[in-house]
Amino acid sequence: MPRTYQLVLNPVLPITCHAWNKDRSQLAISPNNNEVHVFHLDKATGNYEKKFTLREHTQTVTSIDWAPNSDRIVSCGQDRNAYVWTFDKKENDWKPTLVILRINRAATCVKWSPKEDKFATGCGARLISVSYFEKDNDWWVSKHIKKPIRSTVTCIDWHPNNVLIAAGSSDFKARVFSGWVKEVEEKPSPTCWGSKMPFGELMAEFSPSEFGGGWVHGVAFSPSGNKLVFVSHDSTATLVDGANGKAISRIVTRDLPYRCCAWLNETSIIAGGHDYVPISLSCASGKLEYGKKLDEPAKKEDKTTSAMLKFKTMDLKGTVDSAVTAVDVESTHQNAINEIRVFGGEFSTVGNDGQLVIWP
Repeated sequence: MPRTYQLVLNPVLPITCHAWNKDRSQLAISPNNNEVHVFHLDKATGNYEKKFTLREHTQTVTSIDWAPNSDRIVSCGQDRNAYVWTFDKKENDWKPTLVILRINRAATCVKWSPKEDKFATGCGARLISVSYFEKDNDWWVSKHIKKPIRSTVTCIDWHPNNVLIAAGSSDFKARVFSGWVKEVEEKPSPTCWGSKMPFGELMAEFSPSEFGGGWVHGVAFSPSGNKLVFVSHDSTATLVDGANGKAISRIVTRDLPYRCCAWLNETSIIAGGHDYVPISLSCASGKLEYGKKLDEPAKKEDKTTSAMLKFKTMDLKGTVDSAVTAVDVESTHQNAINEIRVFGGEFSTVGNDGQLVIWP
């Protein structure tokens, strides 16, 4: 059974984004406002307790990411800013450093590179800002990837080689760019996505559908970096096999649109969104295949009431009986899933119902 945490938020607010530290002893979330809450695991109770509230943003925080191997958090928000938070052990507090993004629209998503020497931020200004630390001036500076993005960048992910960036946007496209910054890293080796990788180079571009399409909500590289999956608002999921000539495999599902996706391993994918339930997808056969819904709620007592009885009840009382008309949602999440994070053989989800759920 999944482990569900109703985090200590008063009132209960949607959790729009979350991130774990390396050993999962700490958790950062944003409850759909301008704050970042940092929780610590209480080993005695097995619950997470809030220890810090980070309040440097002036508008809603849209994305958070925890550095893979250190106590650093990056956050971005609708105030067009990003901050790198570093934990000061002497003062026992988190200290923010402003990042010069140079954008004039809200930041929408942010992600550390695997080596933690840079991070990428998507925004509504139709560009990706790749930030790196400049030691001489002791600040974070940015370079921009602009063309041919034509609308808001909604999601991003890094290739394991620390250079390539996958991005989805509301112009119905998923793209792979080079994020090579010569100031902080050596020249990259060729990959199945291409060999020439100057900064900002468009390596590949894909559309969810030849006819129609939808906003790309989630994008992710496989652990090897040879495959790419993205999910769109037209209820499709698309797999691109870079090692097989960028062959495309797409499925059109009967589910409501997915909002996020992540790889469990090289052949298994998890997606989630407006259906409240995580979905498994597989590419073990070389093509993308629909798996199953991973949430299996316990059967509840049948409270079926005939339509005639409902109308009679309303007519007699002159009001709507909430006990009769209430919708009983049997899934673990009671609202849309906003984000998925994978760690080891497990993954976690957060949603608009204010819940954090860990799925074994």
